[in-house]
Amino acid sequence: MKHLAFLLLAMLVLVVATAGQARRLADRPIAIKLGYTPAAEVQRLLAGEHRLALSELSVIKTLFYFGSLVEEWKNQVMLPPEYFNMYKTIETAVKLDPYNMDAYYFAQSAFTWEVGRAREVNVLLDYGMKYRTDDWYLPYFAGFNAAFFLQEYEQAAQYMERAAQLSGNPLFARLASRFFYEAGRTELGVAYLQGMIEDERDPQQKKAYELRLQALLATRTIEQALAAWRSQHGAAPRDLQQLLAAGLLEELPQDPYGGEFFLDETGRVRTTSKFALGLRAATDDPPEAKGAEKAGPQ
Repeated sequence: MKHLAFLLLAMLVLVVATAGQARRLADRPIAIKLGYTPAAEVQRLLAGEHRLALSELSVIKTLFYFGSLVEEWKNQVMLPPEYFNMYKTIETAVKLDPYNMDAYYFAQSAFTWEVGRAREVNVLLDYGMKYRTDDWYLPYFAGFNAAFFLQEYEQAAQYMERAAQLSGNPLFARLASRFFYEAGRTELGVAYLQGMIEDERDPQQKKAYELRLQALLATRTIEQALAAWRSQHGAAPRDLQQLLAAGLLEELPQDPYGGEFFLDETGRVRTTSKFALGLRAATDDPPEAKGAEKAGPQ
């Protein structure tokens, strides 16, 4: 009885505390409204053992609101979405129940592509990773956001490395090594692949890792010669032929994917293969690449 009385009193306090906010929301010129969501700390205190249900209710509330907007858009009624309130509601759901996967799915779909708030989504994903320690989805989402939306490749590589370890999916391992390369940390990609090769038991996957490792080792050889040239001349060379003429490279390393190495407009080492079989330039293919093309993408 005392517990019920305390709960009723707490709910009354919450209603009084949010009355002003509720009146403000009621005056907004929007037909469909998400409404005010109390702070997660307050809800956790009041909900007790019901916080998991309250977390799911917050997600359902957001989904229903967003779905209502979509229906209005279909009828050519354009209403400005309450993205801030949507995000705070999903954030509350995550803090009430960090295992609520529906909240992460919605955040990943609604706030990255639609709103361009990938950094905020990664904050939620980082929070969830503290609890869902065996879930590869969250680091995969975060790694994709870091690479695709934020162009923070070193952070993306670390997320993908975690996703690869948790899932055992070799695709994530190859993405991790690629992101290390894009971050200008080829040596980390080399070290990472060497560890993956040592632990891998499947011969086909080991072969794929070894191919990527050969490509990164070739890239690192050119990068080291490039660094020596910059140290001597204070700028990047015009092309890789200058490194050969200066004796900094005995020969131009071969790209095991069948492409040709070159320097892009920023002076970065690139290859026409993009480190994938079948993606090299359509012209001037080296003869040894023709057999590789038949093997298909890896």
